[in-house]
This record gives sequence, structure tokens and C-alpha cells, in this order.
Amino acid sequence: MSKKILVVDDEKPIADILKFNLEKENYEVELAHDGGEAVEKVYSWDPDLILLDIMLPVKDGFQVLKEIRQEKNTPVIMLTAKEEEVDKILGLEMGADDYITKPFSIRELSARVKANIRRGEMINQESNEPKNIIRSENIVIDLNKYEVKKGEKIIELTLREFELLKFMATKPEQVFSREKLLQEVWGYEYYGDIRTVDVTIRRLREKVEDDSSSPRYVITKRGVGYYFRG
Repeated sequence: MSKKILVVDDEKPIADILKFNLEKENYEVELAHDGGEAVEKVYSWDPDLILLDIMLPVKDGFQVLKEIRQEKNTPVIMLTAKEEEVDKILGLEMGADDYITKPFSIRELSARVKANIRRGEMINQESNEPKNIIRSENIVIDLNKYEVKKGEKIIELTLREFELLKFMATKPEQVFSREKLLQEVWGYEYYGDIRTVDVTIRRLREKVEDDSSSPRYVITKRGVGYYFRG
């Protein structure tokens, strides 16, 4: 069955070009041209991935992302015409999985789409495998249910945050550089800024740590990278 992609862009010629090229790769594509229509289609059509422009009428991309993240972990790639880092970082902090700056090549976009969809496919593949649990003090990570508990409370993580935690937790005490984490967790040769890792680490710590300024689980190895303390 073809994977479904929702393209959200108010510039109709750009949206049509993206639809044409993605359909050539056998994706099923729907378009939305404003933020209100985007939210409606996310819930009515349930896409496997969302390409979300920031500059939209009715509701901007950040508001759309905020609304859908209340209930859905669908992979989201933010599209922006701006070079300002604040837009990229804000999108990641709000739960976007990736971003790409216009103008971009179709080849680059295709690589990112495939990598993010592949993550969703991995969830389905692992759902039938034997139960796999990682415990560290009061944190319990269920790798098959894609669920993290702190005590009895379920911690709501985005797919990217969970993948990052999962990757490090399955290899405790092993230090990974930012470049290595981008390659392994984001799933392709990354074109962007390695600060993407720092932003996701910070969001993860805010959710799993008692004190994010003095982390117990997700540790920084100064000058090298990050590791999970088992």
C-alpha cells in the first residue's frame, strides 16, 4: 500500500510540483493550502508523513504543529523559506522531526521523506517482535510499544525523541558524537546543522529527567557527544 503524504503549502505552484514528484515515487499525496485545512486533513486522512510550510494563512505552521502534536506523532518535515535559525530550532523544539529550507532539490527532499517514513515502518515491523524492556532506576522504556514511563506516568515523546532515547539506551555508556547520532537516528547523511541533536537532547531531558540541568540518564561527554547512563 502506498504511503500517504500531506503537503501543506499556500504557494500552489510549489505544492503542485511537490505532489507531482512525490507521486512519481508512488506516494499518495494530498494538498492543503492553509493551516486550518491542514489540521482537518491530518485528522480525516491520517497521513504517514506531513510536509509543513511555516508561512501559512489562517494558522501558521507552528500552530498547526502544536495542534497535531497534542494527539499524533506523525513525522513532520518543516518547510521554510527563511534562513533564520530561530525558525528551524523552534520547529524542532515544538516536535518537528526535520526541516528543509527553500529552495531545495527534489533529490534532497526525497531522501528526507524516505528516511522519516522508514522510521514509521520500523514501528510496525517491531510491533510483532518479543517484548523488549529497558529499565534504568524509575525509567522504563518499552521498545515495542514505543512507550516510556517514569514511575507510573507515561511520558509523551515525539517519534524522533523516542528514537534518540532508544538508540542510546540500547547501547548504555557508549558515547556518540552528534554526527553519529544524526546518521543513525535521523537515518541519512544529514544536510543540516548538528545543533538539531542538541535541541532534541534538550527536549528529551526536559521530559525524562528530574532536573534537566543535572541529568541522570542522558549525559553529555564534553567535547565528544552524548550517552545514556544505564
